Amino acid sequence: MKMANTVTINQLQQIPLGEIAALPVRELARLQHDAAEATSWARAINDLLNSAMTRRFGDQAAAIRRVNGKEFGVIRFQDGDAEIVADQGKKVNWDQQKLTAIAARIVESGKNPDEYIKTTRAVDERKFSAWPSDLKEAFLDARTVRCEKQTFKIEITE
Repeated sequence: MKMANTVTINQLQQIPLGEIAALPVRELARLQHDAAEATSWARAINDLLNSAMTRRFGDQAAAIRRVNGKEFGVIRFQDGDAEIVADQGKKVNWDQQKLTAIAARIVESGKNPDEYIKTTRAVDERKFSAWPSDLKEAFLDARTVRCEKQTFKIEITE
């Protein structure tokens, strides 16, 4: 049973940020827990709805993609008075060892591989931290550290 003064996650958007920040820490912890549960529930519902729409529209979308020769991207089709928008994303992964070999062949042919291949160099942060200071010093000018968004999790100790 909830107390009459208990704030719900549905009420949070109507409460000024300062008032939310001033809530007792246990109340913040409960709201954070409730929000995490709501997010999990919403993701599950979204996945269920997407699965249902895939079952309902997937074959039709696949047929339209075959006819149009469009494996990825957005296609549109009608279902009654509704327009269905089917967006098929694409993620490409490149084999780094094979690209290195291809780049070497491009250099051998007298061309610049940078015209064809985007090269990104990075240093593993854990390895960098373990390096001796003289080696670190050589790399410091190439290193920029930026703060990401800070997050908090409240763990109630009994």
